[in-house]
Amino acid sequence: MKFKLVAVIIFLISVKVYSQQPKTFKVKWIDKPIKIDGELNDEAWQLAGAIADFWQYFPTDSVHAQYDTEILMAYDSKNLYIGIKLNSKGKKYIIPSYRRDFRATGNDNVSLLFDTFNDGSNAFFFGTNPFGVQREALISGGGTDLRGFNTSWDTKWINASKIYDGYWIAEMAIPLADFKFREGETKWRFNAYRFDAQSNEQSSLMNIPKNQLIFGLAFMAEMNFEKPLSKSTTPLSIIPYTKVQTSKDFENQTKLDNINFGGDIKVPIGNSMNLDLTINPDFSQVEADDQVVNLTRFEISLPEKRQFFIENSDLFSDFGDNREANPFFSRRIGVAEDLNGDPIENKIVGGIRLSGKLNDDLRLGFLNIQTVEDATNHINANNNTVLALQHKVFSRSNVGLVFINRQNTSKADYLTPQSNYNRVIGIDYKLASQSNKWVGNFFAHKSFTPNAGDKDKSAGANLEYNSRFNKVGFSSLYVGNDFNSDLGFINRTDALKFRPSYERIFYPNHSIFDTHRFTFSSEFIWKPDSNFKKSDYLHQLSWSATFKNQSQFEVTVNNNFTFLLDDFEPTGKENAIPLPANQGFYYSDFELRYSSDRRDEFSYNIRGIFGQFFNGNRYGINADLNLRKQPIVAASIKINYNYISLPQPYSSTSIWLIGPKIDLTFNKKLYWSTFIQYSNQNESLGINSRLQWRFKPLSDLFIVYNDNYRTTDFSPRTRALILKFTYWLNV
Repeated sequence: MKFKLVAVIIFLISVKVYSQQPKTFKVKWIDKPIKIDGELNDEAWQLAGAIADFWQYFPTDSVHAQYDTEILMAYDSKNLYIGIKLNSKGKKYIIPSYRRDFRATGNDNVSLLFDTFNDGSNAFFFGTNPFGVQREALISGGGTDLRGFNTSWDTKWINASKIYDGYWIAEMAIPLADFKFREGETKWRFNAYRFDAQSNEQSSLMNIPKNQLIFGLAFMAEMNFEKPLSKSTTPLSIIPYTKVQTSKDFENQTKLDNINFGGDIKVPIGNSMNLDLTINPDFSQVEADDQVVNLTRFEISLPEKRQFFIENSDLFSDFGDNREANPFFSRRIGVAEDLNGDPIENKIVGGIRLSGKLNDDLRLGFLNIQTVEDATNHINANNNTVLALQHKVFSRSNVGLVFINRQNTSKADYLTPQSNYNRVIGIDYKLASQSNKWVGNFFAHKSFTPNAGDKDKSAGANLEYNSRFNKVGFSSLYVGNDFNSDLGFINRTDALKFRPSYERIFYPNHSIFDTHRFTFSSEFIWKPDSNFKKSDYLHQLSWSATFKNQSQFEVTVNNNFTFLLDDFEPTGKENAIPLPANQGFYYSDFELRYSSDRRDEFSYNIRGIFGQFFNGNRYGINADLNLRKQPIVAASIKINYNYISLPQPYSSTSIWLIGPKIDLTFNKKLYWSTFIQYSNQNESLGINSRLQWRFKPLSDLFIVYNDNYRTTDFSPRTRALILKFTYWLNV
């Protein structure tokens, strides 16, 4: 009876109607291609009807935009053409640089979202600015979370922008092959939004409430095609690479000079499926990860940037609890640990990836990747497989099934029975009401590992109600002591967690604030296998405000309890005495954050934390300083300082992490970035310098220089010079 009641409640939430009627407009069929030059003088534009009347999103969401935006659309058998006129206050436009995939905040730009399957869950995203710099992304999860905004995706399209008196124009030609859609479709869902730095205004085609994200997929217009869309003529893409590398390991006195070949193949299957193949992949051109100072007992996840794993990545990675119990985390593949526990590359031989829509409601994802054995570091060869199915239910919700298998393919003597295989099966239900007032996730997973116990299950529930003035949330998570996913991100086992939260939002009139809010949350964690012993709690109270100029301020008070199950040494100092296991610690701290107006040439984010830390004290400051001399120079420096003071006999220390970066974008094809990271905790100074020449769309020449020094005596550790050539060929 209880199950039926819950099902009825979920159904009623899922079918809740829209709060506003969507705008509709017609997309004109044309026989002659449009010239993309930023002028809007082609005859086709005279026949296309404009859609306009944008609504403000910032500073308010109840009036039309001060400076309106007009959008024209047309299409032929190959391309979707978009013409946009953006009325403006003047010509003092702000852009970050010429680099592709720029961040939108604090500069002038326009963005377009296309929900090609009309499911309110996934969308293709394209954007540009007055200088014609491109950005594209994939939106997943209904656009309800920043994690669903993935800018690592790249595809081929052309655009041109031109600045006039009182407005600027952007023209785009996006190949229909860039989209996935059902053959014969006559309607897509669409929205557009704009950041206007000169008038300090953000606006969107649909009227989006400020308590929702501006790229959310709940509020969209309808674009109706004059003729049904035909079968896409997506070409076969072959992307080979050649890499020449010379490197030296000074500590082990080894040198490596080699030439590698490999590449990817993209095979279209109909209008809505992709088959990706990779052979001997190499990711040396991928931007270096930011180092972090980790003062917790747990691992920190870093985002996936490798292109092979990006498209439809939500199909594989959006299972379970993203923060603490995610059964699949793609960065586990191709990375392992050496005998000292340090991360090293685990070579990928090749892989296959099939993903996309089988029909309007059903998505399929299949991934299989083989890694090689590294006997020196006792790393076995593995075959890694993921099979995922996702079926739409109700209006914007879905049910997902996942199977994950890590299978040992080695026969080495050092292998243990537990390393033979690891498997996970699971089911998830993701809830999203039509207006995004209700969102949630419910899941149950089970793992299979040789000689493991029977407490091998994980389950969780997360439900959030988001109205204009109130946001109420509740989440729970259980991870059994024997639950394990070798390809996942599992922070802790033998844990039962509950987390209620509440947020009250205010929209003051005639104030220096645009909005401000109070947020309270509590998190409780118990150990089920230890008679539900209290393991952790965190009570958090914060007040935050956004000013009229978009700068932000936040103050937070944290009250913590941590029971250490194992010895823990937070300073990282050699031979330091760890805090003892089987002891509880109560401590509180205080945080202040301020982010300045990103439209300024010099902008900054600063965070200070002061208070208790286990049985001692902690004082820390994080700063992110940014200088923009558009369009060529973008310089920044990250400074992270923490002073930890613990009573004797435990250690006290100062921890520094400093990361200056300079990004020179000479034009839209030639970039040079240099990133330096100094860490006294890791005793390292790393230099990553990368020159990129994009000589054709998605075809690049990279020159990468990596250098690493030991900071105790500034002796070199490793050094490498890499030349990599990639070419995107459509057959």
